[in-house]
This record gives sequence, C-alpha cells and structure tokens, in this order.
Amino acid sequence: MRAADLLSLRGAALLVALGATLTVGGALVFEHGLGYVPCKLCLTERIPYYAAVPLALLSLVLPRRLARLALGLAAAGLLYGAGLGIYHAGAEWGFWPGPTDCGGGAGANPEAMSDFLDRLKTTRVVDCSTAAWRFFGVSLAGWNALIAAALAALAGSTAIRRDAPALPFGRGLG
Repeated sequence: MRAADLLSLRGAALLVALGATLTVGGALVFEHGLGYVPCKLCLTERIPYYAAVPLALLSLVLPRRLARLALGLAAAGLLYGAGLGIYHAGAEWGFWPGPTDCGGGAGANPEAMSDFLDRLKTTRVVDCSTAAWRFFGVSLAGWNALIAAALAALAGSTAIRRDAPALPFGRGLG
C-alpha cells in the first residue's frame, strides 16, 4: 500500500485545517508576541488560510463529493496564497518591484495635524520589499509560499483522487 493511499480524505482535510491554523497562529505570534509589524502583503497572504480552515473543516463532515469540492476550493485558495508568497518573496529579493502602495501601521486618519505628527513618532512603516526576518535564508513570505504550496498540493491531490478513502484503511462513511 502506498503512503498516499494511507491518507484519507478526512485525514487530509484535518491536516490542511491544522496546517492553515498553525500558519496563521505563527504569523500572529510574530505580530503580537514578537512585535513584527506585518505589511499589506503579509496581511493579504493570510486570507487564503482564513478561507482554507473552514473549508477543510467542512470536508470533515460533508459527504465525499462535497468534501472533495470543499478541499478543491481550499487548494485553489492556497495556491493563490502561494503565488502571493512568491510575489512577496521575489520583491524582497529584488527580482521585481513590490507594490507601490505598501506600508503599514498608521491606522485611522488623524483629525488634526498634531495628531498626525504624534502618530508619526510612534508609527513604524513597513515596506513589502524588505524582509523583516529570515530563517535558513528564507523570509516569512518565502515560508508562506512553501507552506501554502504544500497545503494546496495536499488538498488538491486528495480532492482529485476519486479513490481516496473517507477514513484510513477503508471506504468509510463518505
């Protein structure tokens, strides 16, 4: 029996939901726990994960055909997220220009010039083309691209496999 055959439809859905949740959780730890301010692209890269988690969780309880559809939608969103991560990482490496409207941290529009000047003293502007942190030479955007691509591959390959068991080692309920 191949390793891919051991991974059931429900098991893949659970792994996708868990992987997406841990990825967003890690981003939130970097943001709120370690003080890294996310740029506009960083925040946009989280959206596919926000969609993938409920889609994968729905795949746990839906009938097989609808579960495969939900996993396929999650895969498509995560593939888009991987593309965003590649674009972001490429901008950080200087392979191409990043977005011209990227910055962050300002919040609501100030009502008076003095409010604006006060906010400038405490606002840390974040540039999408500058990596805030690297691990093994790969930025957070690069890791996002890798994780999103892996989760998309898992979700997508399971969604298109008609013979994927609903439960490990058998056809199960789906």
